[in-house]
Amino acid sequence: MWSNLPFDLLANIFSYFPPESLARAKATCRNWHAVAEAAATLAVRRRHPPWFVALPAGVSSCYAYNPIGDNWHLLSLDCNIKPISTICGLILSKLTAATSLQLSVCNPFTGQFRNLPPLKMARTNPAVGTVSGSSSSSFQIYVAGGMSAAATSGGAAYQPTVETYDSVSDRWTVVGAMPAAFAVRLTVWTPRESVHSNGTLYWMTSARAYSVVGFEIPTGRWKELRVPMAERLDFAALVPRNGNLAAVGGVCGGGDASVWELGEGDAWCLVETVPFELGKRLLGEKRNWASVKCAAIDGAVCLYRDLGSGIVIWREIFGEGKKWEWDWIEGCCSIKGIQIRNIPISGFFIRPNLARSAF
Repeated sequence: MWSNLPFDLLANIFSYFPPESLARAKATCRNWHAVAEAAATLAVRRRHPPWFVALPAGVSSCYAYNPIGDNWHLLSLDCNIKPISTICGLILSKLTAATSLQLSVCNPFTGQFRNLPPLKMARTNPAVGTVSGSSSSSFQIYVAGGMSAAATSGGAAYQPTVETYDSVSDRWTVVGAMPAAFAVRLTVWTPRESVHSNGTLYWMTSARAYSVVGFEIPTGRWKELRVPMAERLDFAALVPRNGNLAAVGGVCGGGDASVWELGEGDAWCLVETVPFELGKRLLGEKRNWASVKCAAIDGAVCLYRDLGSGIVIWREIFGEGKKWEWDWIEGCCSIKGIQIRNIPISGFFIRPNLARSAF
């Protein structure tokens, strides 16, 4: 029966397979190998739920949660990396052994790894942002600020420039200058995450109260936005939601965690609050949000603390317009009967990609 199915129909069926099943299908025969290759690149795969990938510090492996099978997997990596974000099914990271910023990309599901070319200007600790390209495997990386060696004194100085990497041309280009004050704040007070929305790259900064710095890519202009309840938040993070910019924050003193969306006129609107029971399950009785981290991708936002404590997830329900739901994911305590110790992690969402042309 399977051999009589049209190629396109079989590829559509394969596109629903989790990565491990798709890999087994590729090894079955020559025809299924070609079908699986096509299925791995189908745009329809974007409607499947993303995986949550947990990366411990200083370890050449990671843990991945499969939402289809509701189970955890241990994946090996070829080297120790410091993750920054995910883009096009790849993990963008900085090499831990490099003094200045040296970026690399890896696919945790295929084991592929590649160093990107050196930046035009050597710099340490800049803000890094990513933008998806016109195809499923193309992307741009923006680097802003950071510290560089001063040309005259030989000491360190803030670098008030922006440069971008294009995955198609495989080249870095300096695209312009930036305000010196923003270069300082993005160097000193910016965590790893960025969000691209409507032509603007945004970073959260934590200098004094939280605020947002935005870079308008078409015009090269910079702007600053206030964060809702900024002075009262224990933690805050930027996330994408329905193509727009949103912010997640937990109020200090046992308050709630909420989600705000940026609307017209750069005005924030409250759209959701984390259900009390899920927040209590994540934090315990003390409800201290300071230890919480956030990971997000189009269609899903999660709050987590470490590998074993569990995850609060807010995700879009496919096929029901723009309806979202809250849920709980058990932490990774064991894999195939082997106990896993609880450790600090950096978490990301990723859409598995087995295509050879990913990079």
